[in-house]
Amino acid sequence: MKELELKYGCNPNQKPSRIYVADGSELPIEVLNGRPGYINFLDAFNGWQLVRELKQATVLPAATSFKHVSPAGAAVGLPLTDVLKKIYWVEEGEELSPLACAYVRARGADRMSSFGDFIALSDVCDKSTALVIKKEVSDGVIAPGYTEEALEILKAKKKGGYCVIKIDENYKPAPLEHKEVFGVTFEQGRQELAINNELLSNIVTENKELSEEALMDLKISLITLKYTQSNSVCFVKGGQAIGIGAGQQSRVHCTRLAGQKADNWFLRQSPQVLNLQFVDSIKRPDRDNAIDVYIGDEYMDVLAEGTWQNIFKVKPPVFTREEKRAWLDQMTDVTLGSDAFFPFSDNIERAHKSGVKYIAEPGGSVRDDAVIDCCNKYGMVMAFTGIRLFHH
Repeated sequence: MKELELKYGCNPNQKPSRIYVADGSELPIEVLNGRPGYINFLDAFNGWQLVRELKQATVLPAATSFKHVSPAGAAVGLPLTDVLKKIYWVEEGEELSPLACAYVRARGADRMSSFGDFIALSDVCDKSTALVIKKEVSDGVIAPGYTEEALEILKAKKKGGYCVIKIDENYKPAPLEHKEVFGVTFEQGRQELAINNELLSNIVTENKELSEEALMDLKISLITLKYTQSNSVCFVKGGQAIGIGAGQQSRVHCTRLAGQKADNWFLRQSPQVLNLQFVDSIKRPDRDNAIDVYIGDEYMDVLAEGTWQNIFKVKPPVFTREEKRAWLDQMTDVTLGSDAFFPFSDNIERAHKSGVKYIAEPGGSVRDDAVIDCCNKYGMVMAFTGIRLFHH
């Protein structure tokens, strides 16, 4: 297949729409089910590149949950703790393959943003992963292959309309890529930078102790940033992104956004949230939304009389600002990646509030010394990569 006609472009009024390879060669994909759209393919191709690189960098199965051409979450297939199983709604006795663990983690990082996601998987989708996907509200998935059982499960999703794409894992695009904006064609070399240990070897802080786990997490953060709309900042812990701030004009706003998402991820593990008693009839998205509101500043929206009874069996107490801060103070050893340098130390101050200990950024700001001094104040480890990772 050399060309695939699409229903429309970014919006229904943008017609005609199609995808094809400019040199006339075969498309590297096969649509096995459904009818993917323009934005679906943008998410699919960016997501596939992300998980392919995660797999290469960590030798672990990888998954990402994409929304509007930025990842809501990305992760590798490490086992889940009992607490993570609870906050990710893994059913008791449910056995997960490493690939399924990767997607559960990627989806669980920011469940609100992942609603209606497009999934990318680094490995052949197995039955375990398909059963996880079956339970979630999602638009489609791209992977290098599918087992017969997995494909049967996925084809039944969304009344048979779920988008399933198979990608040729050996496909290699041309070294030059093109984009047309306002009738003008842009050309650039593809971003083929390898995210490896050498890239993280220039440690500029007094503390230079970089654990193997932190090294892996920093690589995950930088690979995720390669496919996140800039400006972007990514918090990672335990093999998964826990907060991604994308598409902001101000870097500190990226850090605040990603930090708040990381905080929410950790607050969901608190006893106050784990002990919430939901009514039996509540749906998964409504449960996710209720938790997000409960741990935020607008908590009375779910605790008001006449409202909480529709959500909880027992009215939960207010999760006070002081209680939340005390819990968040226990979050440690978080890593942070930035796609460009931090121009001010306010980014470091905000990162510290979310337990960040390890940082990777390009360096090159006129205020690098102030940023390094702030890291030293908190005993952080920071590596200058010397490489910017803008993505637009």
